[in-house]
Amino acid sequence: MSYLARIFPLRAQLAGYGRDRFQGDLSAGLTVGVMLIPQGMAYALIAGLPPIYGLYASLVPIIVYALFGTSRQLAVGPVAMVSLLVAAGVAPLAGGDTERYIELALLLALMVGALQLALGLARFGFLTNFLSHPVLAGFTSAAALIIGLSQLKHLLGVPIPRSNYIHEILWNALQQIDSVHVPTLVLGLGSIVLLAFMKRWRRIPGALVVVVLGTLAVWGLGLHERGMAIVGAVPGGLPTPVVPPISLASLEALLPIALTIALVGFMESIAVAKVYATKNRYEVDPNRELVGLGLANLIGAFFRSYPVTGGFSRTAVNAQAGAQTTVASLISAGVIALTLLFLTPLFYYLPNAVLAAIVMVAVFGLIDWKEARFLWKTDRRDLALMAVTFLATLGLGIEEGILVGVVVSLVLVIQQSSRPHTAVMGRLPNTSTYRNVERYPDALVNSRVAILRMDASLYFANVAYFKEQVERLVERSPALQALVLDAYPINRIDSTAAHALKELVTTLRERGVALYMAGVKGPVMDRLKRAGVADLIGADRFFLEVHAAVEAAEAATEAATGAGTAAAPPAAALTEA
Repeated sequence: MSYLARIFPLRAQLAGYGRDRFQGDLSAGLTVGVMLIPQGMAYALIAGLPPIYGLYASLVPIIVYALFGTSRQLAVGPVAMVSLLVAAGVAPLAGGDTERYIELALLLALMVGALQLALGLARFGFLTNFLSHPVLAGFTSAAALIIGLSQLKHLLGVPIPRSNYIHEILWNALQQIDSVHVPTLVLGLGSIVLLAFMKRWRRIPGALVVVVLGTLAVWGLGLHERGMAIVGAVPGGLPTPVVPPISLASLEALLPIALTIALVGFMESIAVAKVYATKNRYEVDPNRELVGLGLANLIGAFFRSYPVTGGFSRTAVNAQAGAQTTVASLISAGVIALTLLFLTPLFYYLPNAVLAAIVMVAVFGLIDWKEARFLWKTDRRDLALMAVTFLATLGLGIEEGILVGVVVSLVLVIQQSSRPHTAVMGRLPNTSTYRNVERYPDALVNSRVAILRMDASLYFANVAYFKEQVERLVERSPALQALVLDAYPINRIDSTAAHALKELVTTLRERGVALYMAGVKGPVMDRLKRAGVADLIGADRFFLEVHAAVEAAEAATEAATGAGTAAAPPAAALTEA
């Protein structure tokens, strides 16, 4: 791949570009562009910004990603999750000042872009591995509820204070149930029903249909004169360049939410990008995706964009409509540009209730009931992790919820790593194969020779557990004279493990038990030799295969026991576990 192609992946995508590809890109670009207009404005409301900022966020970032991103189908722009995080991070700092709110949102986009770009250039894409799928599923499901219910004020037509806590939103809504604006509620519910019905036809932009119908209803029936809230005057023209005001205090205050958005936004983006890359048989590079998203946010911030990422629903529409390359994204950006230049007056009568309906239908689909059912069947521990993240997000807040999920994930990783799976092994009858006696009850075991396997590398966090397992095995085997350690799963040992092995060899020897090792890998053997463990065990007690080690151990124990048992292992020594 040439240097320019590495910097601009679009260059490689255009190799062999022809009419068929362009037709697919044109269809997808127009479809997603039209879809973005109402969606972008609706998501801006979630972020606490004027609706026009949703269109600004749908312009320059899309163009930048189209040039630098590696996914050919990913549709970048405003998304519900990131919009909610923006509101959660910016609202407490703005103090109700609209101009200050906008300045902080743009600065946040700049910070998110800088963080993603830095992580991508440093090849730190692996950091997203700390956000496990159950954590993301729990966080997304809770956030979807918060996002959806946050739109109740627009759906009911009553002033409900902003909150990231469901109980506060519902309580405030119930207190004003007598003040509900009925025409607003009817229009909002009608829009929800129509959107849900039109989901069957993905090629038809249902959001645009309800926007047109809702706007015509307000204009034709004069509903705005009877108390229905509308978008009102929307400034036209392309976004003028601006430098977000930067101060050390603002940077410090926004850093936690910027890091959260950088990682959560990237996780949402890379997850959907990988799905469509696999379907279309090409590769996406997580680090280059970080660079592409980082530049999109960084440059977008100077053109009045708040943080963006790749969206699930729009990407699905983009792919289904025929997107072949990121040319489709450039066409979508063209649709947004034309809208900003010529069509913004048409949105004057657009009711906020319709935008709220678009948001609700979009985000309630993110509640992951299927994942909860799947985890119930396959992994109850991961289900508990999902539930903890879900409840923490609902009860503690957006940032705190995902932090709790990450911390609990790390605790579980440490716990699992410190207590790895171990197995006492026996020989399958008439074979030289050894398996876990708990899973293979017919496996033969010798009361004088035990075989132990631990399915992990030996290091400071799990070596105490390993010694505990060995001591327990020795205590419950009074006739034991030799222990064979199947070391094949051990990929490395550290200095703490080396010291522990020395102590273990000495302890076993004092109890009359000899240690044999089988399947030791080269790097592990090098460490054992340097630490003096290999000499302490003895060069004649290392074997390539478990069976060879067991035969040597049995021969040695038989010789020590006496010539009367020097033949095949006696019946008393072979038992079925």
